[in-house]
Amino acid sequence: MKKFIVVNKLENWNFSTHNIKVITSQDYLTNPEFSTLKKARVFNLCKDYSYQSKGYYVSLLAEARGHLPIPNIRNIVDLKALKLVRIVSDEFDDVIQQSLKNIKSQEFILSIYFGQNVAQKYRELSALFYKHFQVPFLRVKFVHTTKWNVQHIKAISEAEIPKEHVESIQIFADEYFSKKRYDTPKITATDFDLAILVNPNDPAPPSNPKALKRLMDIAEKMNIYTEILEPKDLSRLSSFDALFVRQSTEVNNEAYTFVRKAQQEGLAIIDYPDAILKCCNKVYMAEALENIKVKTPKTLIVHKENKSSALEKVGLPCVLKSPDSTFSFGVKKAKTAAEFDTLVSEMLKESDLIIAQEFCPSDYDWRIGILDNEPFFACKYYMAKDHWQIYNWGSEKKDDQLGNADCLPIEDVPKKVMKMALKSAKLMGLGLYGIDIKVIDDEPMVIEINDNPNIDAGVEDAFYGDEIYIKILNAFKKRLD
Repeated sequence: MKKFIVVNKLENWNFSTHNIKVITSQDYLTNPEFSTLKKARVFNLCKDYSYQSKGYYVSLLAEARGHLPIPNIRNIVDLKALKLVRIVSDEFDDVIQQSLKNIKSQEFILSIYFGQNVAQKYRELSALFYKHFQVPFLRVKFVHTTKWNVQHIKAISEAEIPKEHVESIQIFADEYFSKKRYDTPKITATDFDLAILVNPNDPAPPSNPKALKRLMDIAEKMNIYTEILEPKDLSRLSSFDALFVRQSTEVNNEAYTFVRKAQQEGLAIIDYPDAILKCCNKVYMAEALENIKVKTPKTLIVHKENKSSALEKVGLPCVLKSPDSTFSFGVKKAKTAAEFDTLVSEMLKESDLIIAQEFCPSDYDWRIGILDNEPFFACKYYMAKDHWQIYNWGSEKKDDQLGNADCLPIEDVPKKVMKMALKSAKLMGLGLYGIDIKVIDDEPMVIEINDNPNIDAGVEDAFYGDEIYIKILNAFKKRLD
């Protein structure tokens, strides 16, 4: 990927750079060479990012061209948002107070160059602000009343840099442009930085807190830095090397936004956007499994034109699924023709296509966990108490909402079940999948292919223990290598 530093005037640029071409904003905005370039990282160091300025348009057009600008438009807008400045001030409050506690005056200006300050004691504080705003030259003004608060944050140009700082900034620039990652240099040297996306309001999170803690503890031993990100932290994603999604995935929620941004930024990801698009749509899954001759319960894609004849194929009772149903949400069972008609009419109001599937009762479902086309755990999930699904969200007792599970060695999985699971996973490409399979009359059939499957402490890791987390972390290493 080619890299460019964009400035207003070449004669004002006082820093040497290795293997990175310095160009003017006018050239980047008007020269066809840059508008047709397929891959580029653009370091926008213009003197002004205000709306409709050249600095603003450099980042805007860079995004439109599929280039990777620093800062991006979101970062530029964030600088102008007073509300966000207050949020950042509150979020960093402990570090702000600790870093500035010995300053006697009522005001303090912090200049941040490529994520660093010329004074070592402000390194952590500078790193935090850079990670949030991703602006190479940044100035933060603090004022003290009862405590230190951020008054404003602004980008600065090279012309505003004091001469006595230039020598230090050259060192910072050398460090910054030599890296593959473009946030501040790491305080401790780790192999890579892993963001773990978690939604604290997720009704059915794919990993419980104990599993997340175990993953992070093992990562630390493997010299991997990990940090939990929430949906509000999208602007911080580009400062990481890898992303592990541990919240419910849907095409229209923030998880998909995160993985798309991660893909654009070149991060290692589990799971890829394509996996979410495919697995979250039961219509796609039904068609794809049929095409590769994988046995499933009798399945029909239902729409307004064929809903009256659908029962002839799937029979009663039958299971109705919204295209993007997850964790048994959006999955209904029709016991009678009248109930079928009512449910189908309601569901077709939300989606032009839905799935009708033959009801195949069983005491348990197999779940084969597959990571990059290799099985790494196997579970039997039993139905929730007095219910036909693993999840029973209608139960008043929380303990009865989820059925029991047994975790088994992979070699104990019937060969026909394992063969079908591996074939189904290959359909979706590399990634982390949970293949749900029922065995009826000694014949396996795929019920579902899940992206983002559960990895819960005490369930999926019950047999192989830490090896589950080690394999996931090694998968990220392999992607980065």
